Amino acid sequence: MAPTPLARSGDVTVVPADHARFADVRTMLGPKNPTSTVCWCLSHRIPARENRELSGPAREAYVEALTRRPTKPGVLAYDGTEVVGWAAVAPRAELPYARSTKIPHVDDQDAWSVWCIRVRPGHRGRGISHVLLRGAVAYAGQRGAPVVEGYPVDNRGAKVDLTMAYVGTRKLFEDAGFSFAMETQATSAGFPRVVMRRPTPTALPLVE
Repeated sequence: MAPTPLARSGDVTVVPADHARFADVRTMLGPKNPTSTVCWCLSHRIPARENRELSGPAREAYVEALTRRPTKPGVLAYDGTEVVGWAAVAPRAELPYARSTKIPHVDDQDAWSVWCIRVRPGHRGRGISHVLLRGAVAYAGQRGAPVVEGYPVDNRGAKVDLTMAYVGTRKLFEDAGFSFAMETQATSAGFPRVVMRRPTPTALPLVE
């Protein structure tokens, strides 16, 4: 039985990235070169040293193992049956952000972080990132997160280089119900990054 979508807009639905969908996770995160030491959305999920040491198939195996855990490593967006997007979401306490000197803690709540939002080429400009973010918030809420935060750029409408656009923009998060929480000392693509936050109900209504 197909899982109930976490969020939906038209033909686009968002569901957890479980093991049955690992081939689609590979489509979204796997580098073109299978021996590469980049991507798989690990650079902000695991400590820097471990990230540097993992290469090629070991990176894929690490993420494959994550999809087998009760809490999945993120959510996937589908246009019909075609995977078109990914958003990483996890408890901040499990991420390098927990020890970041540039992105501060707002308070002592067990916040979850959304730090990577990707839409496949050919599908951009359709609002898929908005549906992904809503789905990530819904998933965190279902897993018991009291609050979700992101660290987007405050680009004030200026164009963001696509290679760095995965962090999202302040407006994207505002449109998903997030509020400005704090400045940071981090930058991306030449823009300052801010902490955006929103409380998380245990489940959000579908957005048609």
